[in-house]
Amino acid sequence: MTENQESAQATPKNESPAWKKMRKFFKWLCVIIVAACCLLVYWRYFYTYSEGFRAGLLQKFSHKGAIFKTYEGEMILSSITSTSNAALASEKFYFSLVNKKLVRQMDTIQGQVVIVHYIQKNRPVFWRGDSPYLVDSVKLRR
Repeated sequence: MTENQESAQATPKNESPAWKKMRKFFKWLCVIIVAACCLLVYWRYFYTYSEGFRAGLLQKFSHKGAIFKTYEGEMILSSITSTSNAALASEKFYFSLVNKKLVRQMDTIQGQVVIVHYIQKNRPVFWRGDSPYLVDSVKLRR
């Protein structure tokens, strides 16, 4: 076969207008589906749902994970405090650490009352940690 005959078989010159419209429709449909999937992934894993500050007693800070090692922390948020520096009515706040520069600081302030700034995502991504709450700064409460 010659080169012209092979190219003629690959793309027929006599495509019907309906076939051209259908190919154009499927191309746009694929573009829309890919764009919708990208938007869904962004909204689910990377969109910042909320951000704010939390204050409490830094109870636990660890480096854990099977493949992706992440820094995870746990704070006790107390609504009632006593004179003995013990939390009476409390709930736990679990978070993942984003800023690797804070690791040494977090290790040294366990057991103290801290204020953290967090960013909440809709869902956690496995390489960023177990929690949708990502802490990016910490201050000691005085």
